[in-house]
Amino acid sequence: MSAELRITLAGAERVVAAGTTYGEALEADGRTVVAARVDGELRDLASPVAGGDVVEPVEAGSADGRAIVRHSTAHVMAQAVQELFPEAKLGIGPPVDNGFYYDFDVKQAFHPDDLKRVEKRMREIVKQGQLFSRRVVSDEEARAELAAEPYKLELIGLKGGAADEESVEVGGAELTIYDNLDPKTGELCWKDLCRGPHVPSTRSIPAFKLMRTGGAYWRGSEKNPQLQRIYGTAWESREKQEEYLKLLEEAEKRDHRRLGAELDLFSFPPELGSGLPVFHPKGGIIRKEMEDYMRKRQLEAGYEFVNTPHLTKSSLFETSGHLPWYGEDMFPPFELDGTEYRVKPMNCPMHNLIFRARGRSYRELPLRLCEFGSVYRYEKSGVVHGLTRVRGMTQDDSHIYTTKEQMGDEIKSLLAFVLSVLRDFGLEEFYLELSTRDDSDKFIGEQADWDEATESLRQAAEESGLELVADPGGAAFYGPKISVQAKDAIGRTWQLSTIQLDFNQPKRFGLEYQAADGSRQTPVMIHRALFGSVERFLGVLVEHYAGAFPPWLAPVQVVGIPIAEAHAPYLQDVAKRLRERGIRVEVDTADDRMQKKIRNAQKAKVPFMLLAGDEDIAGGAVSFRYRNGEQRNGVPVEQAVAEIADAVERRIQV
Repeated sequence: MSAELRITLAGAERVVAAGTTYGEALEADGRTVVAARVDGELRDLASPVAGGDVVEPVEAGSADGRAIVRHSTAHVMAQAVQELFPEAKLGIGPPVDNGFYYDFDVKQAFHPDDLKRVEKRMREIVKQGQLFSRRVVSDEEARAELAAEPYKLELIGLKGGAADEESVEVGGAELTIYDNLDPKTGELCWKDLCRGPHVPSTRSIPAFKLMRTGGAYWRGSEKNPQLQRIYGTAWESREKQEEYLKLLEEAEKRDHRRLGAELDLFSFPPELGSGLPVFHPKGGIIRKEMEDYMRKRQLEAGYEFVNTPHLTKSSLFETSGHLPWYGEDMFPPFELDGTEYRVKPMNCPMHNLIFRARGRSYRELPLRLCEFGSVYRYEKSGVVHGLTRVRGMTQDDSHIYTTKEQMGDEIKSLLAFVLSVLRDFGLEEFYLELSTRDDSDKFIGEQADWDEATESLRQAAEESGLELVADPGGAAFYGPKISVQAKDAIGRTWQLSTIQLDFNQPKRFGLEYQAADGSRQTPVMIHRALFGSVERFLGVLVEHYAGAFPPWLAPVQVVGIPIAEAHAPYLQDVAKRLRERGIRVEVDTADDRMQKKIRNAQKAKVPFMLLAGDEDIAGGAVSFRYRNGEQRNGVPVEQAVAEIADAVERRIQV
């Protein structure tokens, strides 16, 4: 009689025979449930249970389930590539947000036709139903089996200390290889060094598509060889994949880089260098409206504006602690008068100098300093992306100095302020992410300070009523932070505002204030970037609104369209009345026909069009046309002007 084992399944104790697999215990079909979570760790369904296991199903549609499906699909893709391109050497192939990739060392870059061939072979492998089979191997065995794979041999040497993406391949105390086996004969079809887990068989991959190729340096370093990366997506069902592909279509239509060119907002002249945008007059109007709004709101909230230079001696960042931990993200230093200088990547050290410039009293706190400060960061060329990842940016930066007693209330008030501002820009759905320290040696300061700062942020986040998501290890080197994650019009999430609590920099700069009892105390410092950067936030807004900005932000708010040339002077008079109300208005006096002028205004996504002909002039009216194509005829000019001004002042979307 076989031995029996007691396990906990779905919260209830179960007795199963020794040798039972997790798949059998869960009665998993390999499609709906693709893996097991055992005492918090992910396991293959084919692994045998052990006595005392607490077993939960991992569904394909869950975050972990999707990652497993995508990782397994990456293996199928790598197998197909090596069958079609036998000389290809394997890099790494992790799951990522919404998909997966795999890196290959090949003689020539992949062509779009190559991707079609790879995808066709992948479908054949999936249909074959190859089995994923896990083996534990020693370092020596792994090296012998993968002797022809130089990048895998390097990863074996990194065992236990690999980076996140590489830890998909190696991690923990043991090495494992996954074999892809023929379901009929059991013969080996392909193998890869991998930590796993994987779906039971390739038939457990219901939907995938290869998307594109690109170059990627091995292990992310420009000093290493450049490999060819193939990106793909995979989902738990064809329906979910179709939803995602439609979302990509919509995202492409909203791409701020394309719309920025079409609407004449900004450009990226190659003469300036990567990640250094320029703003054209219409883009400049949007920036000005954003900044003017923020200046007004911050002045109302008790902020004081300061200004700091673009350059500083490098030693400032040694004092702040940024140079050891952030040096790779700074532009290289240069020498001036025998001293090393840098362009600044952040404003906080300079704001500390402003605080320290004279004695401070507790009566001045909280002291809220703010600045539209230009900063420069050396983003790697592979991650620079339009306005959302630039090298030169303007931060709506603020640093607030408080007592410890004021700290909690200030954070709560600040979070409410941030959400109020984002809502005025038309963003409505949010959740919060709390980034804390982990065991990494990148974090500075006393654990007790970190604990107190983290708890203050946690309390403020929880009182906001928004969902709070943990981000262990994601804190800045000097303190924990709350990030506001906002959903745009098509459901994508963007990290926008951040609130960071810092007990360390005030100590490093020797900041002090005189307390009520006459003692000298160190303030607490709160870092706040509401937009993140003006450039990035504008890029997000372009995509959120698909370029159709609400009237208050639109570069041109009204276009006057005369039906004939003789009607233009009448509309010029209407435009004058609008300008007196602060409205940005143009009258189209080109030789084009009226219908073309309407199309041009719609293409430029102008919120309002005012048309005028003989009847309108006779009645002191206009034909009022909206961006969505609706039109009202015979609207008195006074009423039209009032409606437009009201929409602008109240920030109404049309």
